[in-house]
Amino acid sequence: MKNKAPPLCFSSHGGLHNKNTIEDFKSCDKKAILEEEAKLIWNAITSGEAILSPDLLVRFLLLSFADLKKFMFYYWFAFPAFVHSVPVTVCHSNLLSDVHNGKFMEALQNAVQLYRKENQFLPNFFIICSPTTLFGSCNSELTMTICKLKDFELLYQQGHKIIFAYCDPSTIPGYPGWPLRNYLSLIAYHWSAQLSQTVDIICYRDRPQDGKRNISHSLCFSLNVSTIKECPLNSTGWEKNKANKYGPRRVDLAEDMDPVKLAESSVNLNLKLMKWRLMPSLDLKKISSCKCLLLGAGTLGCNIARALLGWGVTNITLVDYGTVAFSNPVRQTLFEFSDCSTAGGKSKAPAAAERLKKIFPGVNAEGIELSIPMPGHPISDRAESVARVKKDVNRIENLVDSHDVIYLLMDTRESRWLPTLLATVKRKFVINVALGFDSYLVMRHGMNSHQNIPCSSSSESSDQESKLGCYFCNDVVAPGNSMKDRTLDQQCTVSRPGVSMIASALAVELMASILQHPHGPLALPNPGSLSDEASSCLGPVPHQIRGFLSHNQIFYPTTEAYGKCTGCSDFVVSAYKEKGFQFLLEVFNSPHDYLEDLTGLTLLYQQTASAESEMLEFSDSESI
Repeated sequence: MKNKAPPLCFSSHGGLHNKNTIEDFKSCDKKAILEEEAKLIWNAITSGEAILSPDLLVRFLLLSFADLKKFMFYYWFAFPAFVHSVPVTVCHSNLLSDVHNGKFMEALQNAVQLYRKENQFLPNFFIICSPTTLFGSCNSELTMTICKLKDFELLYQQGHKIIFAYCDPSTIPGYPGWPLRNYLSLIAYHWSAQLSQTVDIICYRDRPQDGKRNISHSLCFSLNVSTIKECPLNSTGWEKNKANKYGPRRVDLAEDMDPVKLAESSVNLNLKLMKWRLMPSLDLKKISSCKCLLLGAGTLGCNIARALLGWGVTNITLVDYGTVAFSNPVRQTLFEFSDCSTAGGKSKAPAAAERLKKIFPGVNAEGIELSIPMPGHPISDRAESVARVKKDVNRIENLVDSHDVIYLLMDTRESRWLPTLLATVKRKFVINVALGFDSYLVMRHGMNSHQNIPCSSSSESSDQESKLGCYFCNDVVAPGNSMKDRTLDQQCTVSRPGVSMIASALAVELMASILQHPHGPLALPNPGSLSDEASSCLGPVPHQIRGFLSHNQIFYPTTEAYGKCTGCSDFVVSAYKEKGFQFLLEVFNSPHDYLEDLTGLTLLYQQTASAESEMLEFSDSESI
């Protein structure tokens, strides 16, 4: 028994002609091999095999050549169809819905469904036994029967009205599919004389519409077909290519066979399924096109880089000045033992970037070994030292300028000051992540509404006022040297192992949510509780996420930008714009009171101390 085709599909016989060279493919006699296949159809017609197995009327021919060295495949399909020496005359031609009312079509559909139910499949060529002719009037009570081609003689002898039908693969209005040519050849050879050369044909087309099967677009013809007893001299059937010309098609699988290309198409499969099945409004390009700068390639930097890969981000730059220590690989997921077994250990940033490329060769990852100058860490007066620091500052400034999202992932508070200032000046989207022993902070820095943000797609963003604070806005003390006079446990970030993974995941998901918001990084935190409907398709866009593992609690505070902030206030930004590197040098070399004097925090301390003193001074006659 032949393999059964799926529903509404039909089997087709054919031949494969695979050539060994491109020259053979080009020079072979296409007409001759097409006529060979057509002759097989004619033999099936004359022998009567096509009456018993109508699928023999449908054949295909595939001419191919495979360049396995270049993974280039050439192919050309042909579907042989006869060209009749005596043209077929069309007497009537209409859509089925234009000729008959709904009763006729309903009766036809019922007959087809009944045949499928009883026989499990519908032949691609069949006979409709009808009480009326195709172009005749329809009775009020109309029943039809689907019959096989081999039943023609019996039906004809019993005087039934016979309509020939076939399942038409064509969807073009008014134009039947190519199998009709071979079907008419079968009819003309066996039965045309009995039918007085007049043949009624239905090109049966079935499609779902509004949850129901619809055949109203089927075609019906009344044709004059002359009897033929000899094989038609000509046949046609070569397929046209994409340029609508007769010629082969070509498939270049070189890119698909390249493991890197295969990885690129496979990596984004989860994201594409997410968009297709769950979030049609998700704009993956907004996320994947982002250039992310990770300042810090330690525990946070490694985890965040991996999470960014999961979101399809392929432009990642890591900056760090440290080397891989023996304690790092178990916590920092981009390193292994070999990275720290060499003398002194490998530089963290280049090693992390190299590992990202091994995980996914399509990533554009760069690791930069760079020290970030910090407040409270004096610079030597030697010209070489000043020149080196200036070079580092310029490089950091260029990195901030060339990236879209800046992640601050450093160990110390003061190391975040310079990137915070530069990102404020450059108007960049900043996400800050900090860890405690069993707590974490994930926050985005606020941006002014007048800033020109490329990630914001809504014109309304210019009307939205955003005054969210930065990492330093909650402090009334300027950053200083936090490593001075500290023990080892105080110098290192000692935290529970899972804290970093939780914070890293939240940081990347916050970035993704922000980028999907109509206002981008200008988005204000969602009002009310987190159960409120979020403007971002990925959920809420809080200002801060503060988590405490010991209490199993998460808070979402929102703080406004502080006018005396040592990191993002107008005092600091204006001083930097006016003095440039000289201002930074003064901050690096001066104690923390320099920034406090500049921003007005010193005056605030004095006013607060004066107010406290006045409250505590009472005269002898006063009582509390």
